[in-house]
Amino acid sequence: MIRIGITGHRNLAPEVSDHVAGLVREHLEPHGHAMVGLSCLADGADSVFAEVVLEAGAPLEAVIPASGYREALPVEHHTLYDRLLAQAVLVHELPHTASEPRAHMAAGRLLVERSDRILAVWDGLPARGPGGTADVVAYARVLERPVTVLWPQGVRR
Repeated sequence: MIRIGITGHRNLAPEVSDHVAGLVREHLEPHGHAMVGLSCLADGADSVFAEVVLEAGAPLEAVIPASGYREALPVEHHTLYDRLLAQAVLVHELPHTASEPRAHMAAGRLLVERSDRILAVWDGLPARGPGGTADVVAYARVLERPVTVLWPQGVRR
């Protein structure tokens, strides 16, 4: 069974999020439920991916960067985060306390290491801070994991 991890931008506008969901669905559809999805469950690309994985009837694994991760996410995302976390068949919680760039990069590394391939919802620009999408993509490429970049044509963050 193929293991597919997600890295991608947060704070997506609703119309961008809908478009991204379509791209993710299109990419994952050939696998049906014969895949495992790995996600950090953050708002944006991570959650969109996790929902598509679960809709397909495939197992979801959560990678949680820190014990303070949920509290660092937007309050309006907590309900979805809690629902996705409850549906994960396996949760990898890293030993960090604070949800900070170092913890996020460690989570990105673990996600890449446990994945056969990576989907990146990425505009191709450098990361806005350490541990961002570009850094996770770079790490995946160092490990020679196939990376598929999904980004709606003509959309800017």
